[in-house]
Amino acid sequence: MKLASSVVLFDHQALRDQFPALKQTIGDHPLCYLDTAATSQKPQVVIDAMNEYYQFNNANVHRAAHQLSTRATQQYEAVRLQVTDFINASQSQEVIFTHGTTESINMVAFGLTSQIKANDVILIDTAAHHANIVPWQELAKRTGAVIKPIPLTADAQLDITAFEQLLLLKPKVVAISHVSNALGTVNPINELVAKAKAVGALTLVDGAQAVAHLSVDVQQIDCDFYVFSGHKMYGPTGVGILYGRYKQLDQLTPMLTGGEMIKTVSFNRTVFGALPNRLEAGTPAIAEVIGLGAAISFLLQLPREQLLAHEQQLMQYLQQQLQKLGDIELYGIAPINVGAVAFNLQGEHHQDVGILLDQQAVAVRCGHHCAMPLMASLNLNGCCRASIGIYTNKQDVDQFIHALNAVKELLL
Repeated sequence: MKLASSVVLFDHQALRDQFPALKQTIGDHPLCYLDTAATSQKPQVVIDAMNEYYQFNNANVHRAAHQLSTRATQQYEAVRLQVTDFINASQSQEVIFTHGTTESINMVAFGLTSQIKANDVILIDTAAHHANIVPWQELAKRTGAVIKPIPLTADAQLDITAFEQLLLLKPKVVAISHVSNALGTVNPINELVAKAKAVGALTLVDGAQAVAHLSVDVQQIDCDFYVFSGHKMYGPTGVGILYGRYKQLDQLTPMLTGGEMIKTVSFNRTVFGALPNRLEAGTPAIAEVIGLGAAISFLLQLPREQLLAHEQQLMQYLQQQLQKLGDIELYGIAPINVGAVAFNLQGEHHQDVGILLDQQAVAVRCGHHCAMPLMASLNLNGCCRASIGIYTNKQDVDQFIHALNAVKELLL
């Protein structure tokens, strides 16, 4: 299959050149980075933005009268406005900076403790990342709530019929993935949220794997909470976003207290500040937030529709080349998969395959992908995952297939 030339109407090599990590060689091979779903590489503008903060504007935000703090605060809060526009939140107070998707979900699950009672039902999709399972299990331990997994169909898609049956239980919370981190399958998120809302459930969407590939409009999705991480979308590690409807955020019990989130303190009483401060305790990840802002600016300057079409063509090519190779088991393959392909070499341990690929400078992820219930539903102890980003090109896929064929010839 030849990628349609009409798809890439921009200089893709010039885009790729902005990612310094991709220019390295490992041994005698150029780096073939197919682990973007774990963490994306960073463009130079993100690295530069963080360096500039540390070199010239290093100060705490919101707390000092001097110019360094003023500049840092202005940069920090400007990113909140960027995120508001990026996901189409209705107001900037609905955007909370966290350290990542995991912390965002934990904040919601902890914050809902007083609103959940014994025997309340919490629905979670079976393909969820552990970060969207364990915090709800802990909430259930604290409150006596009951976790119900939403099963998958035989082709590893979320079972809509089973979901509708579970909704008859009138769940209090429905926590679902926008895109599976392990399989790349895309859930019909608008439909799922609408069905959950119809029975009065609060909805949380894990968008960690979606925001780098898809345009996200939280008002259109109509969810109560949407969470994602900066490092999955070409920004730095250590920063994430909790979006929530203002009313729902304002009713959360803060998971962390002290510092930034305080309005007044005495030994008789503490009054928390207003949103977003009341959910942002302590010194935030200032440099990382600024880096996230640079990543958003970087993405918004790109022809995103063309890039999505490029990624979709590349995904189809990757799937077809794996099928053509033979002796490859593919999981969750669908026409609209985004970003990732899960596979195994028949009869071989996924870790062995990953190590042998690494010896040829091909970086893939091997293991359970923080989705052990999903692996159990597929009767697997793990698999390999090749995942792409905006910088991935056909040469990466060809290098990967060539390397995997060498592994196959060695092992089979």
